[in-house]
Amino acid sequence: MPRDIPVGNGDMLVTFDRKYRIRDLYWPHVGMPNHTGGHVQHFGVWADGDFAWVEDDSWERSLRYKPDTMVTEVLLRNDRLGLELHCEDAVDYNNPVYLRSIRVHDLKNVQREVRVFFHHDISIGGFRVGDTVNYDPKTMGLVHYKDGSYFLVNGCDSRKCGLDHFATGTKRLGTAEGTWRDAEDGQLVRSAISQGSVDSTIGFDLKISAGGKSHLVYWIAAAHSYKEVRALNQKVLDRTAERMIRRTEAYWRLWACKEPLDFSPLPEPLRDHYVRSEIILRTQVDHDGAIIAANDTDITHFAGDTYSYMWPRDGALCSQALILAGHSELSRRFFRFCQNVIEPEGYFLHKYNPTGTLASSWHPWFKDGRPSLPIQQDETALVVWALRRHFEVFRDVEFIREMHRDLVTIPAEWIISFRDHNGLPQPSWDLWEERHGVHLFTVAACIGALEAARDFADDFGAAEETARYRVAADQMRHAMNEYMWCESAGHYARAVTLQDDGSYTHDMTLDASGWGLFAFDAMPAEDSRVASHMAAIRDRLTVATGIGGVARYENDYYHQVETQDTASVPGNPWAICTLWLAQYEIATATTVEQLQAAVSKLEWTRLRSLESGVLAEQFDPYTGAPISVSPLTWSHATVMTTTVQYLLKYSQLTGRPAGTVAELIRTRR
Repeated sequence: MPRDIPVGNGDMLVTFDRKYRIRDLYWPHVGMPNHTGGHVQHFGVWADGDFAWVEDDSWERSLRYKPDTMVTEVLLRNDRLGLELHCEDAVDYNNPVYLRSIRVHDLKNVQREVRVFFHHDISIGGFRVGDTVNYDPKTMGLVHYKDGSYFLVNGCDSRKCGLDHFATGTKRLGTAEGTWRDAEDGQLVRSAISQGSVDSTIGFDLKISAGGKSHLVYWIAAAHSYKEVRALNQKVLDRTAERMIRRTEAYWRLWACKEPLDFSPLPEPLRDHYVRSEIILRTQVDHDGAIIAANDTDITHFAGDTYSYMWPRDGALCSQALILAGHSELSRRFFRFCQNVIEPEGYFLHKYNPTGTLASSWHPWFKDGRPSLPIQQDETALVVWALRRHFEVFRDVEFIREMHRDLVTIPAEWIISFRDHNGLPQPSWDLWEERHGVHLFTVAACIGALEAARDFADDFGAAEETARYRVAADQMRHAMNEYMWCESAGHYARAVTLQDDGSYTHDMTLDASGWGLFAFDAMPAEDSRVASHMAAIRDRLTVATGIGGVARYENDYYHQVETQDTASVPGNPWAICTLWLAQYEIATATTVEQLQAAVSKLEWTRLRSLESGVLAEQFDPYTGAPISVSPLTWSHATVMTTTVQYLLKYSQLTGRPAGTVAELIRTRR
C-alpha cells in the first residue's frame, strides 16, 4: 500500500497509508531506524456506543496537504457515526515532535459524547524485544523506551491536557493482538506498565453540542533520555501544539516558495505539482545529507529489503533538482555526505545507510572466478557531474575547494584508470542494478563526469589536468559512437561486452536510460543518432494502453503486469522514464509550440499521483494504480527538474525571465 502524506523535518519522518494509518516512524535519521517496522498504528473513534477504526469502510477519506506546505489537510467523514473529522498532521520543523490536530464536528445535530483513540505499535530500533511502555504521572502521558530512545505520547483537548484513557500491553505474542482491541468498547483498562513486546493505546473524551465541534491535539515526542523527552513534552505544552503546527506550516511555505519562479507558462495544476514534489522530496532528505530513495516498508514483502538507503546515483539526480530549485544548503549536505563515504580509490560502493555506513548489497566482490568491484560506475560519475551543476548555479568557490580533491580529482583519475583499451569503462553494474557489463548510461555519465572535471580544472588553472580530462572524455565519446551505435538498428546498444578477441557483443534491448546521452552532455541533443535513439524509445517503449507512459526497457520483468502482449506493454510505465522523454522534447524544441509535447507528459505524471501529490516508482499499465515503493524520491525530483527545464527553455524561446536561480546556468555557460 502506498505511503501517503509523509511529514518530517530531516530528523523525524512519519508516513501514512491510504487509510490514514501511521505506518512508519523514523528517528533520529530519515530512513533509520523505523520504530514501527511498518506495522499499523490504529486510529479510531467511539461515539454513543458505536466504534469505527479509520480503516473501516464506513469512513470517507480525503488525504491532502495544505497548499504549498508540509502540513496535511485530511477530511474524514462517517455517516454511520454522524461525525466529520478535520485533521492536520505535522512534524515540528525544529523539534522531533509529531503533532496531529483534530476538529470533530457533529453531523446528527444532537449532543454527543465522543472518544478518540490512538494506538502505538512501537518496536524501538525496529526490534520488539526488550521494550517498556509505562504511564508517566508527571506528564500524564505514556512513554515507550529502550536503550537511548524515548517516545512520549500525549495530548490536549478543549478542557485539559493529559490522557483520559490508556492501556499498555502485549502484542504479537501468542493470541495477543494488542491493546487496540481493548478500545473497541470505548474503555481502556488503564494498565500502567508493560515490558517485552509491547504496545499502547490512549484515548480522549470530547463533549460536543448539537451540530457543534470539539477539538484535540495529540503528539509523539522523541528524545534520547527520560529527562529530554519530558522537557520536549513541556515545550509542546508551553508553546501549545497548535502554535507549533502553525509555525511549521509557515516555515515550509517559506521554504518551498523562496525562489520567485514564474510558472505562468504552465497550467496552474503543474505549478502545484512542482511545489508538492519539492516538499515530498524534502521529507526524504536526512539532516546529515543522505537523500533516501524511498521510505515504504511494504516493499519488504516483495524484495526482503527496503529502499531506505542512499544510492549515490539517485542522490546525485535528486540533488540536481534541489540545485535547480535553489536549495544550496541541502545539496551541500549531500556532497559532504558523499565526501565522507567515497572510497579512497575514488569510487562509491552500491549504497549507504543514512548514517554513512555501508548498506546491504547484492553486488558480489567475487564474480566469474575472479575479484570484481561491486559497483555501479555511473554512481561515481554522477556525483562529479552533479557537483559541477551545483557550482554553476551557486559559485561557492570555498565549498568547492573543500570538495575538489575527494569528489573531483580522485574520482576523475579513477574513471580514467578504469577503462579498457578502447577508452570505454570497464564492466560494472547498470543503473537498474540487474546486469553487469559496459552500459550506455554508464558511458554517458562518465563522459559527463570527465567534462565536469575538465571544467573544474580549467577554473583552477590546471592546464595539464584540463587537457587530460578533455582527451579522456573525447576518447570515451568516440569509443561509444564507434562500438555502441548500431546503424542498422537505428539506436545505440544498451550494453556491450568485450570479448577475448577484442571485439564486442551487443545487447540491443532498447532502454529508456539512453536519455543520458544528452542529459549529461555526452552527445548534443540535436545529433541525428540521439534523435534516432530517442525516437525509438518513444515508439517502442510507450505503453499502448489507456494509461500510457514510458517503460524502462523492452520486456521489463520488475513487478511485471503484462507477460503476453509485451509489444504493446513493454513494461510498467515509470514516471522518470516518461519525463525523460519530456526532457528530450524540451532540449530539442525550437518553438513554444514544440514545447507542448513536454507539457502533456508533465500532466500525465500529475494524473498518476495520489490526491496528495505522492508519486510511486511505477504504475499498473491497465489501471494506473501505483506499483512498488511510494513515494519514490527520484520520481519527484524528475518532476522538479523537468518543470524547471521547461521554464528555462520557454524563457530562452520568448526572452521572458523565468525568475529562477537556474537561469544563472545559462548566463554563465
